[in-house]
Amino acid sequence: MTERAQFWRALLVLGRVSNLPTVWSNCFAGWLLGGGGSGWALFDICVGATFLYVGGMYLNDAVDVNFDRQHRRDRPIPAGHVTAGMVWWFSFVLLGAGWLMLAPLGWNTAILSTLLLITIVVYDVVHKWVSVAPVIMAGCRFWLILVAASAGAHGVTGFAMWAAIVLALYIVGLSYLARRESIDSPLAWWPLLSLASPALLSVLVNNGDARRHALILVVLFSAWVVFCLRHAFWTSDRNVGRTVSGLLAGIPLVDLLAVDGGMSVGVPFLALMIAALLFQRYIPAT
Repeated sequence: MTERAQFWRALLVLGRVSNLPTVWSNCFAGWLLGGGGSGWALFDICVGATFLYVGGMYLNDAVDVNFDRQHRRDRPIPAGHVTAGMVWWFSFVLLGAGWLMLAPLGWNTAILSTLLLITIVVYDVVHKWVSVAPVIMAGCRFWLILVAASAGAHGVTGFAMWAAIVLALYIVGLSYLARRESIDSPLAWWPLLSLASPALLSVLVNNGDARRHALILVVLFSAWVVFCLRHAFWTSDRNVGRTVSGLLAGIPLVDLLAVDGGMSVGVPFLALMIAALLFQRYIPAT
């Protein structure tokens, strides 16, 4: 691989761009839960969220550079594919650009975008040192759903809030596993119970014909979660990273459970999940 190719691949790896379809899924779900409306607003949200996500990932590696030089020398900065100074600069530019894309959509969106930006920065700075880091990471997705909902025709509805909460709970369980990806020790079961929260909410809030349709999605979602967890719990050759990548790709299923608007709405979420899985073939998700 040429030096130029290594540089561009380093930027993609640093930005964990294989997870971007899950970010767009959150934006689409939040926008729908907020009543939909302007397609331009949805596009703006997706672009702004993309900048914030990639900028946050760059900041993550910039902050962790000393740790990575000791423990993860294959990361792009320790490997010499890109300089730490450049990554710092990219992170600030992208985080600022993301906020500037979202803030003009309204006062509520500006306030929620500011909370999202603060949560991203706090997570990047403290995640190696505090046990509640998975909760802070979950907060990023929580705020993202509400940012998208705030730009919808109805704004942040009660159900948008509940959807954001169960997505955050799902991320807490996923993040618990991610923090143990490189640790060879037994995994506890209880933090993973939060992975079931999207299915529980879907069953509780739907009635009649809607519940029957929701149950189909619950079965699909549950099957995917179990399929992913088998790599961490039911194999002699444990691969927690593969479980985490699969659960990340399953975020659009969490969003689909929250929206549950029929086949016409379901297809985009399933397409985004497939896109995330395809992107992971070329760029690591973690």
